Amino acid sequence: MKSWRTSSTRRGRALLLGLLCGLVLLSALLSMCLGASPISPRDILPALLNEGDTAAAQIIRYARLPRTCGCLLAGAALAVSGAVIQSVLDNPLAAPNIIGVSSGAGLAAALCGALAPAAGGLIPAAAFAGALAAVLLVLFIAERTGASKLTLVLAGVAVSGMFSAGIDAVVTFIPDALNGWSDFRIGGLSNLAMGRIIPAFWVVLAAMALIFSLAGEMDILMLGGDTAQSLGVRAKPLRLILLALAAALAGAAVSFSGLLGFVGLIVPHIMRRLLGEDSRPLLAGCALGGAAVLTLCDLLARLLFAPYELPVGIVLSLAGGPFFIWLLLRQRGGRSHD
Repeated sequence: MKSWRTSSTRRGRALLLGLLCGLVLLSALLSMCLGASPISPRDILPALLNEGDTAAAQIIRYARLPRTCGCLLAGAALAVSGAVIQSVLDNPLAAPNIIGVSSGAGLAAALCGALAPAAGGLIPAAAFAGALAAVLLVLFIAERTGASKLTLVLAGVAVSGMFSAGIDAVVTFIPDALNGWSDFRIGGLSNLAMGRIIPAFWVVLAAMALIFSLAGEMDILMLGGDTAQSLGVRAKPLRLILLALAAALAGAAVSFSGLLGFVGLIVPHIMRRLLGEDSRPLLAGCALGGAAVLTLCDLLARLLFAPYELPVGIVLSLAGGPFFIWLLLRQRGGRSHD
């Protein structure tokens, strides 16, 4: 009976992951086709193969393709980062934007743009360093003050506010440090070029590969530090490695998409309900679900008030704010300390 249930669960997860793959492909297709200038699906493949020089081909190559790739990459990175952070910290309220990871990455990206404006390829590395510093600072504050779930969130909010003020200061003194600061602060993917995405892509690819390779150890870590130690897993170093990889994902996404919020909060919760707590299918579901959700939200932001566009960060905040309040209410006002 147990083996039958296990195989049935695996088939269900495989089916769901297959449906998510289809949703990613559909969202990418819609993102390429819809906008201020609708484009036929028949024009996409010739444009991608660099055949022809029509207006539609130029729109696809220089506007729609980078934007779609950016949505898919940032959505996958932020959702997996959120899933790792929530699992490692055992805190459903944690997410890259909630605990200051995104703001830390943003401050480091702003400093890199101010101090080394010609070294655009260094921005993902700088954003990773800033995101990691934010994680470590929040952990230090939370541990010194009790390490409850609400304390962690409050520490993250405080650190996020400090780093956001730092970004404002950098941009005030050096306005060119972040081109399009308003879009960066809200979070948006307009006017992207492939040259800005490619360095972040390699960071995300490496971090994702390492996280998936540690999925088994992550399952053991979720059993508790003492249990993990008894099973031969060194809990503290593993926790730091996983948080560093989550910071790398968030930092890489922030480096080209800005301070997008709530993807790393909403998607992991949805995927846990659909796929369960096993790390490998959960992480795969988060990568696919995050890519689809951000791409569809960006499409909605483009079409809602066409021909005018909203930054996608506004759409995410309108959806994520009520979701976060609902999570807070489920935590009974933060009185849970486990």
